[in-house]
Amino acid sequence: MLGFNVFSADTDGEAQILATSMQRAFVNLRSGRPARLPPPLPGYAEQVGPAERAMLQSVMSCSAIGTPETVRAVVLDFVARTGADELMITSQVFDHQARKRSYTLTANALLGSCA
Repeated sequence: MLGFNVFSADTDGEAQILATSMQRAFVNLRSGRPARLPPPLPGYAEQVGPAERAMLQSVMSCSAIGTPETVRAVVLDFVARTGADELMITSQVFDHQARKRSYTLTANALLGSCA
């Protein structure tokens, strides 16, 4: 079983914005400023320094961010690369309704891949 972050939305851009809450929380935690999950901030990754950007690239390497089609492709690739037979999906999205939608879109996208 492996953990995997998913941020699914109707557009890749919207999903990228949703993911910034987790990115901000991770940088805050690693910088000694733990806090509650912050709201999304468009363009966040471009506003941080190279060290923070490298941290984010590493932590987000086990993530799918995008439309349901994008999420499905990334999840299936991750499973193929790792051999995982079970995933613990997380979606640290600030807005509760957007988080529920992300889970719903992900479940619907992956439903056809279960045989």
